[in-house]
Amino acid sequence: MSTSEAATVIPVYDVAPGQGAPSKAPAAAPSAPPAAAPAAAATTAPRKFPMPFFQRSDRGSRCMAFLDFLLRIAAFGPALAAAIATGTSDETLSVFTEFFQFRARFDDFPAFLFLMVASAIAAGYLLLSLPFSAVVVLRPQTTVLRLLLLVCDTIMLGLLTAAGAAAAAIVDLAHSGNERANWVPICMQFHGFCRRTSGAVVASFLSVFIFVLLVILAAFSIRKR
Repeated sequence: MSTSEAATVIPVYDVAPGQGAPSKAPAAAPSAPPAAAPAAAATTAPRKFPMPFFQRSDRGSRCMAFLDFLLRIAAFGPALAAAIATGTSDETLSVFTEFFQFRARFDDFPAFLFLMVASAIAAGYLLLSLPFSAVVVLRPQTTVLRLLLLVCDTIMLGLLTAAGAAAAAIVDLAHSGNERANWVPICMQFHGFCRRTSGAVVASFLSVFIFVLLVILAAFSIRKR
């Protein structure tokens, strides 16, 4: 005779009897929310762009370059005035009648002709050198342009000095004469001619002085670089 027996299920707990319900595993703590981005990162800092024009390291070189530019403008006036004054030196002196005249003109003296040509060349060079000097002001680290201007300034200085010295000797002879050579001074009669040529000589030497300053300034700038 077969008898079916119900299966008995015995629960097994991991705790001792009498301690209540079985303990449950503690739930995992909720993950903390991601930290907010710092305010500094949200507000982007302004980008800084290099501005070579305002670099402190080039401030001294830029000042010297600007002074060079101003000196060229200052030298242009006396050089042009010397060329114009010499080129317009022409005076005619009438003696007794208008058919018997003495004339003094700048091209009668090679020294005055030399002064007029040299002063005109110097004035033209100063005008053409202004753009190069302006580039040096904007880019003071350029050495090639400084060297080029230094060489050209030295050439103009020698040319204008020679012309001014030759014209000054003739002006002195026209004012004082030479007793040993029996050369009488002509400025006692040709007042306008001597006044113009004397002013041209003074203006040329003023340009020479400014050219000397330009050469010294350029040499010092190149040596500093």
